[in-house]
Amino acid sequence: MANRDLIQYRQEYGREKLVVNEMLDDPIAQFKHWFKQAESAGVKEPNTMTLATVDINGQPTIRVVLLKEITNLGLIFYSNFKSRKGREIAKHPHSAINFYWQLVERQVRFDGTITKINESKADAYFRTRPRGSQLGAWVSAQSEAIPSREYLEEQLEIYKERFQDKEIPRPPHWGGYLLTPGKVEFWQGGENRLHDRIQYTAQGSSWTRCRLAP
Repeated sequence: MANRDLIQYRQEYGREKLVVNEMLDDPIAQFKHWFKQAESAGVKEPNTMTLATVDINGQPTIRVVLLKEITNLGLIFYSNFKSRKGREIAKHPHSAINFYWQLVERQVRFDGTITKINESKADAYFRTRPRGSQLGAWVSAQSEAIPSREYLEEQLEIYKERFQDKEIPRPPHWGGYLLTPGKVEFWQGGENRLHDRIQYTAQGSSWTRCRLAP
């Protein structure tokens, strides 16, 4: 079967409409509300998000990571500090995150600044991870070139032996990040591509809202 022309892929939207005055005053609270609705609707892994960072030459890079906590200050995720994203965040902490929930025809975009969370909180989260994931944090020199898959598996065996019958500590190069947003946009798919876009902008300790053209 021949591949379809890309122009033939067209999804019509129109499940719901967004009304500015019906949305919550705080975008984090509104995001929590939408997140619960995505869960209830059966969205698979609604905590999957695309993280965008920028390198020292201004080249953007993106990757999919997992949201692990929603706080009143913003969104928390975990990674290797020495990874490509970790190095880019260290140089340019201004980043963006996007959630896309196709099943409910919604997107949420966060623009903000990323900082590291404190070590005790990172330690507490690391202890909740499956043992295999804990080992993986030690094994992988994330984003670095390696000679082969076999090399990676050899490293895994080394660390299995190192921590045999022991609690695995959090590696010093691995921890958590908090994105504190300055702007948050809620997108609802609309008929005739006239989507609803409501943007929150931080103004000191409060937020303003406006509607954006689709």
